[in-house]
Amino acid sequence: MIAAIRSECIKLLSLRLWWVLALILFGYVAFTAALLAAAFGFAGGGEADQPQLPGDALPPLIYSLATAIGYAIPLILGTLAATGEVRSQTLTPTFLAQPKRGIVLGAKLVVNALTGALFGAVALLASVGVGAAVLAGAGIDPQLDQADTWALAGRVVLAMAIWAALGVGLGSLIPNQIAAIIIVLAFTQFVEPILRLVVGFIEWLAPVGRFLPGAASDALAGASIFTSIPGMGGAGESLDWWQGGLVLVAYAAVLTVLGWLTTWRRDIT
Repeated sequence: MIAAIRSECIKLLSLRLWWVLALILFGYVAFTAALLAAAFGFAGGGEADQPQLPGDALPPLIYSLATAIGYAIPLILGTLAATGEVRSQTLTPTFLAQPKRGIVLGAKLVVNALTGALFGAVALLASVGVGAAVLAGAGIDPQLDQADTWALAGRVVLAMAIWAALGVGLGSLIPNQIAAIIIVLAFTQFVEPILRLVVGFIEWLAPVGRFLPGAASDALAGASIFTSIPGMGGAGESLDWWQGGLVLVAYAAVLTVLGWLTTWRRDIT
């Protein structure tokens, strides 16, 4: 396993993909955090005339943008880590060097989960660094001295690590790289947001929406800009943070096991 993990690290670091995605993540989250912090902060988000977004609730919402909008990046990274080797056929020498395919898959999970955690730190650097500065400029306490803020940061890192592992599971189940990326983008950008909106207006379906991957991720983080939007699942409808984490881990585990039992055992030549 140690040799397999070392091999996966070399594969990852030998490509520009990981740091290009990290730069995209940083820029995307920083821009959105600055925009929303300015919109809510300077528009009176901390004043009594807007009780739906009080000043003390703004920092967690802005900081949680790291996962609320950034989770697709580690998901894509994990998916590419599994599908890229099938596409380039480097999986053949990998399996010749390590015939136990479960070890190879396990190493991919470990390395990409750690990279996902690193991406979480990058996203937090953007959302907290930029968001706190804008909020402070708007006269709102950025709450950087509070334990709850750093607890949220830790949960964000954990969520991003799980998303990367989930991507590996998806890529192992769907080895076609183009198909896997299309599924990731379609689900994260269109299908799930629409589902969360729809179930928010159907009373008997509302509890189901809490178990969607994005909703579980928001629950794990403990805050999300989406949960502040009516119909998208308010705080009272969310899972506890540990329940959200377990649901997200369950998605990653199911996809990985299915991929290992089906696609990962097939002849790849």
